[in-house]
Amino acid sequence: MTFVQRFDHIGITVADLDAVTAFFVGLGLEAGEKMAVEGEFLDTVIGMTGARTEIVMLRVPGGGTTLELSSFTRPDHLPGSPAAPANELGLRNVAFEVRDLQAAVDHAAAAGYGLVGGIGQYEDVWRMAYVRGPEGIIVSLAERVGGTS
Repeated sequence: MTFVQRFDHIGITVADLDAVTAFFVGLGLEAGEKMAVEGEFLDTVIGMTGARTEIVMLRVPGGGTTLELSSFTRPDHLPGSPAAPANELGLRNVAFEVRDLQAAVDHAAAAGYGLVGGIGQYEDVWRMAYVRGPEGIIVSLAERVGGTS
């Protein structure tokens, strides 16, 4: 039996919702309205009492899987590992296909976000780089070589 019907979203908990949202909007994602979630539903799902979070859903133009950014106002968030290496256990990166890898990397650098390593090429298929974004989030940016789909 197959339980999964579709991939809905990836959720990332952040301290500064506005700054992280601005970073992803700068890469070309579209942000929905910021909304607050609290009450019995949230408490039940996350296993905490009295929780409150603000969330923003981001999407690639044209639709598809979304990225949920969440910032807790109750209880206070716990610090993560902003310098986590790529081999640390847990969710390590969020990946996007881009049109112009160098331009995307340059845009991130201009905003103060640098490469984790360098720009690599996998055979004649992909050029890819990891950018360490706000709050240590590793963002994988990949461009198809030759622009084929």
